[in-house]
Amino acid sequence: MADFYELLGVARGASDDEIKKAYRKMAMQYHPDRNGGSKEAEERFKAISEAYDVLRDPNKRAAYDRYGEAGLRGSPGGFHHVDLSEALSIFMRDFGFSGGGGFEDLFSTARRGAGSVRTGADVKVEIQMTLAESATGVERKLQLKLLDACDRCSASGAEPGTMPQRCNTCNGSGEVRRAQRSFFGQFVSVSPCPTCSGQGTVIASPCKKCKGDGRVRVDREIAIRVPPGVASGQYMTLRGVGNVGPRKGERGDIIVVFEVEDDPRFERDAEDLYTEVLVSYPQLVLGAEIEVPGVAGPLTLRLPPGTQSGHVFHLRGRGMPRVNSGGVGDLHVRVQLWTPDEVSGEERELVDRLSRLTRRPPATREKGFWARMKEALGA
Repeated sequence: MADFYELLGVARGASDDEIKKAYRKMAMQYHPDRNGGSKEAEERFKAISEAYDVLRDPNKRAAYDRYGEAGLRGSPGGFHHVDLSEALSIFMRDFGFSGGGGFEDLFSTARRGAGSVRTGADVKVEIQMTLAESATGVERKLQLKLLDACDRCSASGAEPGTMPQRCNTCNGSGEVRRAQRSFFGQFVSVSPCPTCSGQGTVIASPCKKCKGDGRVRVDREIAIRVPPGVASGQYMTLRGVGNVGPRKGERGDIIVVFEVEDDPRFERDAEDLYTEVLVSYPQLVLGAEIEVPGVAGPLTLRLPPGTQSGHVFHLRGRGMPRVNSGGVGDLHVRVQLWTPDEVSGEERELVDRLSRLTRRPPATREKGFWARMKEALGA
């Protein structure tokens, strides 16, 4: 969950042109085709593409600047984890290329390579949790149906005793080339072979168990530890534990998205929590110890004598943990005067007597800092 600005190496106030320029430079550096299929480079390429796709959009960028990744759930177009195909599409779109063959197909085929295996598709799951569970972190076990290697054919897709055969359409290369002439000269497009789907081989006798795919669906239990402080919309990626790719392909990822239930006692802003408690007039005037809600249990707050209704107390370190970093946010408690709907006869007499004894409040509040500043400036 790295900061998007840090991923692109730009300041938070960077212009659109600066963001685009930084993305292009890093995209060319980490593009899979330039790094020999390096998994590390591929993950970096996906991360910077995801960051750029958010920061290039004014609405998503504004939501991210204010709330982080949690704020992107409600942004126009939504927000989700970017896989490699989407990252390549973002790259091609902003470098002036589009689909339909040509340069984009050339990149995608070169990335796979002749007869190479494909990585399994990512799996997205959602975990529901309470605010209290988010505050402490929680362990969960995921029950998933995943694609696993077929044990009958050892993931080859071919019936035992047989072997995949070289594709006659592409001669085992996994790709087909088409040459076209245009005003600018000859243009060669490269695309996956339609016969073998880029594998370079075809199966004459498919495995009876997996039907030639090399994979079967199985039940899996995966235990994860959710870190403290997560918010709705944030996610974690479990690398290489998802679906296995067809015919001995690598495993994809599992994307775990967190959904934290709203707690009616609190309003949450990142790691800070806000709550409001009602208190009586004597408690405000004379001072008192009151009980206020805390995310881990009730807390005691001491009201000093003469506390004003609407005053906010700041309880340091009583908020939510900061995700993947040290420190805890604060709990902000606003006290409000409670007025009973009904009073008894004795209470009415006492209140009436008190009203005659109590000094009248000033007609207006003392001018605040900004009001005095405007007067000083002649505004």
